[in-house]
Amino acid sequence: MVRIGVLGAGYLGKIHLELISKMKGVEAVGFYDSSRARSKKVAEELGLRSFSSAEALINASEAVVIVTPSVSHYDYAVMTLRKCKHVFIEKPVTNTLAEAKTLVELAREADVKVQVGHVERFNPAFIAAKPFCTEPMFIEAHRLAQFNPRGTDVSVVLDLMIHDIDIVLSLVQANVKKISASGVAVVSDTPDIANARIEFNNGCVANLTASRISLKNMRKMRLFQRDAYISIDFYEKKTEIVKLKTVEGKSKPSDMVIDLGKDKGRKQIYFESPEIAEINSIQEELESFGRCIAENTTPLVTIRDGYDAMDIAYRIIEKLKLSPNLMEV
Repeated sequence: MVRIGVLGAGYLGKIHLELISKMKGVEAVGFYDSSRARSKKVAEELGLRSFSSAEALINASEAVVIVTPSVSHYDYAVMTLRKCKHVFIEKPVTNTLAEAKTLVELAREADVKVQVGHVERFNPAFIAAKPFCTEPMFIEAHRLAQFNPRGTDVSVVLDLMIHDIDIVLSLVQANVKKISASGVAVVSDTPDIANARIEFNNGCVANLTASRISLKNMRKMRLFQRDAYISIDFYEKKTEIVKLKTVEGKSKPSDMVIDLGKDKGRKQIYFESPEIAEINSIQEELESFGRCIAENTTPLVTIRDGYDAMDIAYRIIEKLKLSPNLMEV
């Protein structure tokens, strides 16, 4: 049994607590939250122990899940790692890139498992699409959210776009060559809508758009590669694959065939809709965290992955500061 405690019992922290308390092979130790009123309410609702301090919770746990505001991630992670306890940290992993780099070093010294909460890696639509994403050369993503004041304490890049940054980095096995970006601040002091273009050394280009002032929610990604187009809807949990295959011999009248012209042959269009598993992405990432501890394996989303996503996010933010479009409307 892996003894897991949770730091933070807010909206997301409570979800983590509820899921952990139901997981097999795991014991929910309890939680710590700086708000006494919230702690009392959550303890009564979930029947879990509320600890008087973060240190007390860490001491009683084998692994700790950090679901506090991002400004406190670093301090709590340092406390946990220095006690050589396993850590799950919600994204963004820390408040600054320097802090994230320090955590990478501390995790290596402590020799424990550290997983970052990039939950879209566990989205069933992405899981279904991943085997088909062999070598994407153009990626387009739109992550749009309705306005919520709860998310404006960090940049839209760190709040929303970082999900797609992490997905792209996990798929494109090449170094970043160039980044350009533009954005507009509409209701807050930092960009509420931003677009970034990431160019890789292998020729792949990713065009990412994130907005927190949309009239509707959207989380879509489209990937183009040789003889294939892949569409992923993270919000609706749908995946569609369009593949091209060289036609040899005669085709059927019902086949969708493209004639590419003289000496180039013909291609047949295939449509495929992979089966989407009915899973809870947050539950899946927590169970994955528990398994990597129990089985001594590498987390699916490592602390290094978290650092790399933050590195690109901050490079985008720096580009946004130079954007002539960055102005209050």
